[in-house]
Order: sequence, then C-alpha cells, then structure tokens
Amino acid sequence: MPEEIKAADQWCFAWDAVAPPISGKTRAVAPKASLWNPGDAITISFLDGDKKLKTLVEEAARQWVGPTMANLEFVFQKKTDTLIRISFKSRGSWSAIGTTCREVDKKKPTMNLGWLTSTTDQDEVNRVVLHEFGHALGLIHEHQHPKGKIDWNKKQVAADLAGPPQFWTPEQIQRNLFETFAAKLTNFSKFDKDSIMLYPIPAKWTNNGFATLANKKLSKTDADFIRTLYPW
Repeated sequence: MPEEIKAADQWCFAWDAVAPPISGKTRAVAPKASLWNPGDAITISFLDGDKKLKTLVEEAARQWVGPTMANLEFVFQKKTDTLIRISFKSRGSWSAIGTTCREVDKKKPTMNLGWLTSTTDQDEVNRVVLHEFGHALGLIHEHQHPKGKIDWNKKQVAADLAGPPQFWTPEQIQRNLFETFAAKLTNFSKFDKDSIMLYPIPAKWTNNGFATLANKKLSKTDADFIRTLYPW
C-alpha cells in the first residue's frame, strides 16, 4: 500500500501519565500543567531500533527546537535513564504529554513510533515524529482545540477505529477524538488546519463533509506557537 494512503489509516494517541483518562473539562488541566520550563535540557534515548532509524527520528525531532524555535535542548544519549524514552516495538504511535513522562516507569517507553522503519519515506517520518514530539513538548491534538468545533459523525468514527489497524476502545476514541480542552486551562492559538498536531480526518468522519490532510511539516502557526510557549 502506498505510504501516503497507509498514513491516512494511522492515528496516534496522546496520554497523560499522571492520571488515568478522565472525561470532560477536568482532564483539560494537563496541557498547561505539563509544559517544560524554557531553557530545559530534555534527555532522550532509544530503547530499541536500528542506527539509521534512530538518526532519522533525531533529525526530524530537532525541527522543534533551536534559536528560531522552542527555547529547549534535546539531549540524545545512549544510556536509557532519560526523560523521554523511545521504542518502535508496540503497535501504533503515541506519546506521554509533556512533563508527565516523568511519571512513567523508568523501564518503559514514554513514546512509541510503531510503524516507522529505516525504509519509511522521509515525509512520513517527519509527519509521525514531529506529531509525537509535539505531544512530548506538551501540545494537544489540534482537533481537540477549544474553538475547533468539528461536527463529528461519531458512529462512523467509532466503527472505523474500533477495528484494524487501531482496535481502539470507546474510551480511547472519546479521549483522543471527541473531547475538547477548556480554553481557560490551555495555551492555544487559533484552530490551524495545517498544524502537524491535526489528525488526517476523512470526510466520512464528519456530518458536514469537513476533512483534513495528513500534514507532514510544521505549519507557521506551529512554529509561532512553540516559540510563544518556550520563549528565548
């Protein structure tokens, strides 16, 4: 199956490692409470994966940080007693949100990039890695934006995601698709259809035909927003 088509059938889930999923506005405290401090050095390691794949992931991830981006430092190292620990072994792609990675068992990954390999197309590596590292920096899914107001066809979404390749539970679907975050408890910009943090949404998932593509690079709003969260 062509990579660009396959990508449309793969979605990540973000999770708050501090507490189990809680529905409604209570859970919305996570984004603002889970941000790093500007200037932080975030240690990162790989629990598995080959050398080429690790290099591809590191190169993609570094697009988030630096003098023109977030005032944070990514410190990749060989020892695994790090804040962010990446694996490729489990099904799916996911990441702990921001600093909640500190609450994860030190022997377990805080991020998984399940469908990436050393032969994956560079655009797909960028799409997945930038999205998951966005979560690792404390960003939520763009479709859960307080002002997004997507008119979901919930029955169709549930039918598609309950089966392969996701096999999501109703709770996972609710948490990662339908719940929105309270504006007063989050740092957010305007809804951005080009954001790397937006899911590729097929038209059949909405009641009004709204659809989005699988964004493969940081948008201008992504860059502006991350500089706002982590200023120099």
